[in-house]
Amino acid sequence: MQRLRVAPRKDWQAEVERLGFAYHTLDGATYWDESVAYAFSLKEIEDDIEAPTSEIEGLCFAFVERALKDEEVLRRLAIPEAQWGLIRDSWQRGDRNLYGRLDLAYDGKGPAKLLEYNADTPTSLFEAAVVQWDWLEQAMAQGLISRGCDQFNSLHERLIAAFGQLRNPQPERMHFTCVQGSFEDKGTVDYLIDCASQAGIDARFTFIEEMGLLADGRFCDGASLPIELLFKLYPWEWLFREQYASALAGSRCQFVEPPWKALVSSKGLLPYLWEMAPGHPNLLPAYFEHDPRCSELGANHVRKPLYSREGANVTLVEGGTVRDSDDGPYGAEGFIVQATATLPNLDGNYPVLGSWLVASQPCGLGVREDTTPITKNTSRFVPHFIEP
Repeated sequence: MQRLRVAPRKDWQAEVERLGFAYHTLDGATYWDESVAYAFSLKEIEDDIEAPTSEIEGLCFAFVERALKDEEVLRRLAIPEAQWGLIRDSWQRGDRNLYGRLDLAYDGKGPAKLLEYNADTPTSLFEAAVVQWDWLEQAMAQGLISRGCDQFNSLHERLIAAFGQLRNPQPERMHFTCVQGSFEDKGTVDYLIDCASQAGIDARFTFIEEMGLLADGRFCDGASLPIELLFKLYPWEWLFREQYASALAGSRCQFVEPPWKALVSSKGLLPYLWEMAPGHPNLLPAYFEHDPRCSELGANHVRKPLYSREGANVTLVEGGTVRDSDDGPYGAEGFIVQATATLPNLDGNYPVLGSWLVASQPCGLGVREDTTPITKNTSRFVPHFIEP
């Protein structure tokens, strides 16, 4: 793995905007950064990223089976008891999942280490699936990188196929929702609507603030049209706290991501994975805070809330001193403590690899980097390629 300087396309802003990528710059700072790119060998992709991603997904399935048989696990994950039946029914029905992203620490020299699983509402999908692929084709054509390069990226094709599976035998109409005021969330949802449309689905958008509840218990959009199949870019732990949470189970709505994904979207997953597979080369030791075994991690560790987004309320401790942290509104449900994974420091930048799955199959990679070790909502997205 190498971090390489690459000349940006002269009209790169216009090129990404042509694709519908309107949030390439956030608050005046570059978010999409094609002045650098990460180069991988095919062996690194297949052996060190793709294969471990598949294996970790299998461990997650085993964890869901365990959690649904153990109420203590559900409590430790802070899952409301009122929603246990919803989650259990979703798993037993075999509700299909669409996508997820494992965040990995990797330096090209040792095994990739799982930092966390963004299993419910991962973002940066559009830039991973479309924007960096378009960059790859143009960068080769313009001689910015060698011809014959490839990319670990079949996300677009896999998403369309996965939507096709969701459709059959479900209703052809599907609603998509996210919160108002987030350009990134809306951009991600717009992209997924496009994928669903290509799969033959009648895709409708409604902001989550516009949704209501009909007299017969079904959810509806702003035009009072019943919602039978819903993609929500909105975390399950937030939905469980909404005033209409008690209506979820009886709504006759199929959700994407399905309710069982709530079990693996908590960072409480990490201590259980380590307990299930201690010493696994792609896992880091992790424990719930206040577990006496936390002392085994010593003076170097990371404290993470059970639920948080974009590095919020995460604290990195090195040598007993806080090296990096980020504020935020999370942590009420508790924390876990995880061993530190040393991120490579490449020209003062710390990359985190986002290994994407669609329908639980590894099929893509996105790289985020920052000048600090905690990846935040302001961290840059940079493209990657596989060297010929």
